[in-house]
Amino acid sequence: MAEEKCIFCLIASGDIPCAKVYEDEEVLAFLDLSPVRPGHTLVIPKAHYRDMLEAPVSLAPAVFSALRKVGAAVMKATGATGFNIMQNNGLSAGQTMFHIHWHIIPRVEGDGLGVWEQGKYPDAETMQNVAARVASYLEK
Repeated sequence: MAEEKCIFCLIASGDIPCAKVYEDEEVLAFLDLSPVRPGHTLVIPKAHYRDMLEAPVSLAPAVFSALRKVGAAVMKATGATGFNIMQNNGLSAGQTMFHIHWHIIPRVEGDGLGVWEQGKYPDAETMQNVAARVASYLEK
């Protein structure tokens, strides 16, 4: 069911136009209005889910299939040699549209976008403690 005033729901229903590149029964893909690079594409489920924690696992095959197809097409269309797939959950993670979506961002060597800065744990004990805390919250 569409959330009131959810722009992505309005796009999925055809009430707001988009630069559509792919559509199937469950998923829609269209160009981002504020692209990181030309060809930056958004992949959304047509049904409204706020984020990864709300979306059903049964959605995964349709999304994965669309990401794979659209990612390959974006690379060919833009001459990219790779692409990033990004998906944000929650405001602190950079989510600004609260309808789950994935970004396909075409990449080429030297495009200046960089990669994440990685850190490290101070020691193995700290790493194991974090792992144990995460595991303690998983459903069994």
